[in-house]
Amino acid sequence: MRTRGRASQALRVLARSRTFSSKFLLKSALKSALKFSLTFALALNCIGAAWAQGQPATAEPLPSFAELEAAGAKIGEIRILNQNIFDTSDPGEDKWLFRWANKLHIQTRAGVIKESLLFKTGEPLRVSHIEETERVLRNTRYLYDVELRPLAWHDGVVDIEVATRDTWTLAPGISLGRSGGANSFGFDLREYNFLGTGIALSLGHSSNVDRSSNEFQISKDRAFDNQVSLSYSYADNSDGRRQSATLARPFYALDTRWAAGISASADDRLEAVYNAGNVIGQYRHQQDQAEVLGGWSEGRVNGWVQRWSLGLSLNDNKYAVEPGLVAPADLPADEKLVTPFLRYQLIEDRFERLRNRNQIGRPEFFALGLASTLQLGYASTGLGSTRNAWLYSGSISRGFVPAPEQTVLASASLSGELSENRLRRQQLGGTVSYFLPQSKRWLFYAAASGDVLSNPDPSDELLLGGDNGLRGYPLRYQSGLRRALFTVEERVYTDVFVYRLVRVGGAVFADVGRAWGGNNVNSDNSGWLSDVGVGLRFFSVRAAFSNVVHVDLAVPLNRTADISNVQFLVKSKTSF
Repeated sequence: MRTRGRASQALRVLARSRTFSSKFLLKSALKSALKFSLTFALALNCIGAAWAQGQPATAEPLPSFAELEAAGAKIGEIRILNQNIFDTSDPGEDKWLFRWANKLHIQTRAGVIKESLLFKTGEPLRVSHIEETERVLRNTRYLYDVELRPLAWHDGVVDIEVATRDTWTLAPGISLGRSGGANSFGFDLREYNFLGTGIALSLGHSSNVDRSSNEFQISKDRAFDNQVSLSYSYADNSDGRRQSATLARPFYALDTRWAAGISASADDRLEAVYNAGNVIGQYRHQQDQAEVLGGWSEGRVNGWVQRWSLGLSLNDNKYAVEPGLVAPADLPADEKLVTPFLRYQLIEDRFERLRNRNQIGRPEFFALGLASTLQLGYASTGLGSTRNAWLYSGSISRGFVPAPEQTVLASASLSGELSENRLRRQQLGGTVSYFLPQSKRWLFYAAASGDVLSNPDPSDELLLGGDNGLRGYPLRYQSGLRRALFTVEERVYTDVFVYRLVRVGGAVFADVGRAWGGNNVNSDNSGWLSDVGVGLRFFSVRAAFSNVVHVDLAVPLNRTADISNVQFLVKSKTSF
């Protein structure tokens, strides 16, 4: 019994000691956990504060460029993000072919993009400069996409990021075309962005209904801080040769205050006279042209720009019968005009950014503001001209929005001369285009154009055929002193994007036109002509040579026995 009592007492002591130990251990564990939690929280807070001090304040959305301009922001750091052709972080573009293209491609140098910017660090921010910079960059063939955005906003200063994506700029290839029953062929090697410098180089051979040609070209549009344009070309042709050169500081932006330049060209070629799509005469034409000018402007004032230029131009033309060829009935007389001139330009800064109009799936800028040019010069025998003559030319264009989503573009031009109290070689022309989107993918398009020639020289005529708008007929099928053309199209801009390279569209169209008047009318088919047809459009968006390829089938509705039932046309154009 005594032994059992001692055991029970020992067990009670042990139980009390275990209870005390558990309470002590639990209390110690809670204290340790609390200390660790507080320490971890303080560490996270310090890390977060340190990270936040090194980052721009982006907790709230950054103001828009318009809001920043209203706040009087100045431009701080300008970051150029020049990206390669394909975004391989996008699963849709992470393909072996695209990775291979990125590796072979030499990206545009950041300095080349920076040369094209119309704003600089330290200047007040202007939305008009931002928007015009985007238009300038998007007109550059070696860029596929452009985005300008505010990157950070602090202490009255905004940092700006200019993000661009390159196109594939090396274009070795073969070109085939057919219009008006005539084929064209060419092969060349063209680089639009040599070593990422913005220099364009090309060397190639081409052949069309007029001549075959071997040609070399080199140019740079924005050299020396975006201010100078340089170009040179030389062509050795089957019927002569042609070369030209330009060195100019143009009005490269709406706020440009002065311009100057010089250009010259020499061209020796055969000219052909057509009737009913057939050559009825040829002659030799040698033409030398040159121009030097200087201009000034106050820049953009209340949304308008006025420019004045003074210059001197040379236009020297010589004509001769070509041995072995049938000469035309009337051969133009030799003529040399040396003309001092005054040029005036008025431009309204009004542009609208649209999609699916003349291209597929890419932003386009439509000039809706008034744009006009007027030039007046006097050619004098005292300066070596063949005769005394006043030379005049002018153009005007404007866009309209008659209803939401609708766009109308209208333009007109006039040129000619006054000599011996008589108007000569006067040409008046005009065009109206109408765009009516019916949905995101469908659009109705209509256009009308007309031209009138008054007192022309024997070599002057207006042509109409498969190569210039009347798609169901041979090229240069009608000629005359009057010309009219009407076109309607139902366009579709599909979402087909073949291998992320080529966008596809289509059109159903109808053309009506006529050229008449003068001594060289088409006596076989001189009335109004019309055609209907269908076509496909292919737009290579990732290539610098991304014109719209037209593949059309057109049926002439006023055909004669010498015209095919169906005309097949393949052409590369700058628009849909």
